[in-house]
Amino acid sequence: MSVTTPAPRRRRNGSALGLVAWLCGIAFFLPVAWMVLTSFHSETDAATNPPSVGAGLSLHGYREFFGGGGGVSPWPPLINSLTASVVSTLLVLVLAVPAAYALAIKPVRKWSDVLFFFLSTKMLPLVAGLLPVYLVAQNAGMLDSIWLLVLLYTSMNLPIAVWMMRSFLAEVPVEMLEAASIDGAGLTTTLTRIVAPVAMPGIAATALISFIFSWNELLFARVLTGIVAGTAPVFLTGLVTSQGLFLAKVCAAATVISLPVIVAGFAAQDKLVQGLSLGAVK
Repeated sequence: MSVTTPAPRRRRNGSALGLVAWLCGIAFFLPVAWMVLTSFHSETDAATNPPSVGAGLSLHGYREFFGGGGGVSPWPPLINSLTASVVSTLLVLVLAVPAAYALAIKPVRKWSDVLFFFLSTKMLPLVAGLLPVYLVAQNAGMLDSIWLLVLLYTSMNLPIAVWMMRSFLAEVPVEMLEAASIDGAGLTTTLTRIVAPVAMPGIAATALISFIFSWNELLFARVLTGIVAGTAPVFLTGLVTSQGLFLAKVCAAATVISLPVIVAGFAAQDKLVQGLSLGAVK
């Protein structure tokens, strides 16, 4: 005999969980909001202790960040980050979708072992592979090259992308694939005209996560690049100098550098939620 929870109790539990969710969301959002607010203060107001909430607003930090004070231009690092992130994300999708198709829809032998092998490549700490990668890049003459970062970001994000896409493609109706096969569709046609439209939410979620991981990566970019191929996170760390920490300028830089991933997240949030939910429902 089943026991049904009274409706008022269920409502109270739901309200409590909703309150906890709101508190967690606000706790995560407050540092970001404080960073944005500080970026619109002058250096004097930003450096006060305790911080001044009602201080006057100013664009001085943004003018300094964009080279208004005669400093280094941030555009080359931003373009480098955009190039490395976009190109590596496209390569990840081109490689991950066929691999996930083989593992989910046309299962290869011992496909679970293949998936574990993909995941095992993420178990090695990045810093442990830094020296070998540096030596290989040095011998290949690829240090301070944006294409080295493209290769690294592609290899770093590919295992996660294959795992995600495998979950998404497992939800594609088999009947559609059988109908396409009866109509004489080849592998390329099946992937581009049958699988891709159905799995588009999953593809969007995978692309967004790969883009965010690539955009935020710092360790390899800091060690393997210099003047030519430095990325936005590397440029951001360079703002902390021996002359002191200019808080308003640093917050302005962090806000600008965070904007691409924030905009991409908001633009694809419906597909991201739908894609992640699709991959979780079995």
